[in-house]
Amino acid sequence: MRVFRLLPAALATACLTGFAAPAAEPAADAPAAAAVAATTAENNATPALPPIDPATLPPTRQRNGLEIYQRFRDGLADATCDSAATQGRWKQHFRHAPGRLARTDDDLLPLFGYVVDALREAHLPTEFALIPFVESGYKPGARNPSGPAGLWQFIGITARNHGVPMREGYDGRLSPVDSTQAAVRYLKTLHGMFGGDWRLAVMAYNAGEYRVLQSMRRAGMNARNARPAELPGLSGVTYAYVEKLHALACIFEQADDRQEWLDRLDRPVPRLAAHALPGDSSLDAWAGANGHNAALLKRLNPALAGKFSRGERPMRLLAPTEASADETVAVPAPAAAIPAAALIAAASPGQAEPTAATDKTARRDAGRTPRRHTVQRGESAWTIARRYGMKPQRLLALNNLAADAVLKPGMQLRLDDDAR
Repeated sequence: MRVFRLLPAALATACLTGFAAPAAEPAADAPAAAAVAATTAENNATPALPPIDPATLPPTRQRNGLEIYQRFRDGLADATCDSAATQGRWKQHFRHAPGRLARTDDDLLPLFGYVVDALREAHLPTEFALIPFVESGYKPGARNPSGPAGLWQFIGITARNHGVPMREGYDGRLSPVDSTQAAVRYLKTLHGMFGGDWRLAVMAYNAGEYRVLQSMRRAGMNARNARPAELPGLSGVTYAYVEKLHALACIFEQADDRQEWLDRLDRPVPRLAAHALPGDSSLDAWAGANGHNAALLKRLNPALAGKFSRGERPMRLLAPTEASADETVAVPAPAAAIPAAALIAAASPGQAEPTAATDKTARRDAGRTPRRHTVQRGESAWTIARRYGMKPQRLLALNNLAADAVLKPGMQLRLDDDAR
């Protein structure tokens, strides 16, 4: 992560549209050590305990891991992969990433879901959700010896410039809530500044917008016609930063074809969200009052893991949360018999999923009786649709559900159009 300051609006507009403007002096760099940050020490105060066990959480505080991954795929700005994106260099570099995302003894998947949700709510490309993979390995307490810290590996001046609270006794960079809010806000600014080009935004995030704007100006480019890979005078680290994020998304896409990997994602995980920590409450007291394990919350919130000081702004922590009311949509459909083929598939999730041919067979076996599926604990639209060989969008449309609807156990879902 680099040191940067936002450009004045007039200067940024002039540079982006190609009009002449005085060259700004680039801000000084902090040492580039993202690769080290992804694998080096975490905050020593963070308890080394097992991750949150979804079995200890009520169903309303859970979501399916495949739902998280599908939201990530749906939010990509550039989902097409080419041979350059999956060359041997990056395959080797990120060979462990799919496995880490699927591990049950790691908090990465629910944290990834939290960041994906924040980006989708801000209408930003989910390529940005891969930045913490590159910067910190998705470790909230990651510290780099050269200074950067937290999920997003902000240096001190960067954090302060973007409203991350930092004071004696509290380092907001180690708060996944404070740092993610700042990162999303800054990425939103860059995404708009560079005409919605995620590659230019990422280059500016890495090198600083001054440098990218000056490079575009020297090349006679602007946000509408810039070719990121051809911008002159930037560090090789900056060009590689874009390549890394795109390659990582493509490596996950290749994992799509591995049924075993998808099956490992197909499990309930905690639904994380920000919560207010009242001024008279400690993390332990809040955890006890709200039915959470304090030691596990301390690992998710290393900024609050030990003694911390309070500022003027309310304190926030990341913890499992209930599904919001607008995320839950009831389907008032009467129960109906489910064909035998569908019941076998539902009872055998480890077997090969039905193809379009088996779906047609099930329809034939059912005659003219529309099929129904009763939602089980931990299921999502993605997993149910995959089981019946249909697209999630089709399942949601049949049941008048929004794309972010949360399915509750016991809900009855239509699998066929009643009017046939």
